[in-house]
Amino acid sequence: MKFINMLFSIFVALMFVPFNTFAFDDKKIYESQKRLSVGFELGTAEGDANVDRYGGLLRYNFDQLFQSATNIEGRFYAELSATYWDGKNGTTGNDDLFDFGMTPVFRLSKIGLNFSPFVELGLGAHIHTKSKIENEDFDIPFAFGSHFGLGIVLGSEKNIELLYRFQHLSNASLGDENPGINFHALQLVTHF
Repeated sequence: MKFINMLFSIFVALMFVPFNTFAFDDKKIYESQKRLSVGFELGTAEGDANVDRYGGLLRYNFDQLFQSATNIEGRFYAELSATYWDGKNGTTGNDDLFDFGMTPVFRLSKIGLNFSPFVELGLGAHIHTKSKIENEDFDIPFAFGSHFGLGIVLGSEKNIELLYRFQHLSNASLGDENPGINFHALQLVTHF
């Protein structure tokens, strides 16, 4: 958890660093930016939950919002995800479920290099096929998902992305129970 707190502190500090920022009047997308992305994800739960997840994602990348004089760019993308959670029966008697999510994400990237490191934040909605897995009873098959991610875009055309994501899912006390669950996930994404 100290690692996550440190990463979040760095992100917050970067948000308050003064940049000479200019907006684009012409919001046209760059030729080099790809509109759609497809990816695969592997993840594991943090803490007492013994749950792994596997899945895929589809993204729609919106136009660049801003670019600073120091080559920091900000943009949004929308992510649709489908993951399979694999656990043990535990006290609930359920050892698996499917999760479907829609998450808007804001990303800050360093551009102008042979690779582009980035940091991102997202908050979205998730629907589960079951409300229980292993020893976790979420009470309702709905959750909000928030995440913090760090990654790098690689390749001569910058079309390969590796991403680490820390994600928290919780029903925000909409149900009687709200145990929440945290995941550490790795994603491999290609842009086209």
